[in-house]
Amino acid sequence: MSEPKPEPRSMPARPGAAVRALREQRGWTLADVSERTGLSVSTLSKVENDKMSLTYDKLSRISKGLAIDIGQLFAAGSAPHGAAPSSVRGFSGRRSVSRSGEGSVIDTPNYGHVYPATELLNKQMVPIFGQPKARTLEEFGELLRHSGEEFSVVLEGAVLFHTELYAPVLLQAGDSVYFDSSMGHAYLRVGDGPCRVLTVCSDAASLAAAGYPPPVAEPQVQRAPASQEVAVAGTPPPATKPKTAKTRRP
Repeated sequence: MSEPKPEPRSMPARPGAAVRALREQRGWTLADVSERTGLSVSTLSKVENDKMSLTYDKLSRISKGLAIDIGQLFAAGSAPHGAAPSSVRGFSGRRSVSRSGEGSVIDTPNYGHVYPATELLNKQMVPIFGQPKARTLEEFGELLRHSGEEFSVVLEGAVLFHTELYAPVLLQAGDSVYFDSSMGHAYLRVGDGPCRVLTVCSDAASLAAAGYPPPVAEPQVQRAPASQEVAVAGTPPPATKPKTAKTRRP
């Protein structure tokens, strides 16, 4: 007889409690946090009192402004989970298994978000299961933008993906998009059926605050004159033989 499948544990996230605890620990006022994050005092007050849900862009701004890992906003009062230090093992060996539907839940007017693996801090990426709600840009409001890059794949249903630089594109189940998330963007729900998107975000600023080295820039190709070969930035030009002066015969 097979064992019953455990019920998924989906708990509402309370990032406001983490912000309040950190603020009080550091002896900061709401105005201090506002100056560091760019969010208004009234917004921060609503967040701390669980009267406002935060979209990823605001979570990113808070973690960057407070120089903490974004996972700490989901784990107020709990100790970080991790394996043996990488200096001992040569690798971290971390692992987190999230069952279907498990994670920290943040519900906003435009998205229903479930953040898995929030017990792991200093992640190099932030996975998010999202359920778009808005169907029009008028309903969505201002486009979202945050530092880093973003990869999304439609798991179920269809979305109309808007950005400020490109024409809208219809993404159906199995379709994906990778883009610069500092560009304004929005996922709009299409149709009446279920709609789910898996998004993975990297936030260079938050990673830097957590101690990760900056990404290595890709070599840039320089345009050379037609008579020369194309060179890669940082590569010294080929050595040329010195010209010898010609002497005329008397």
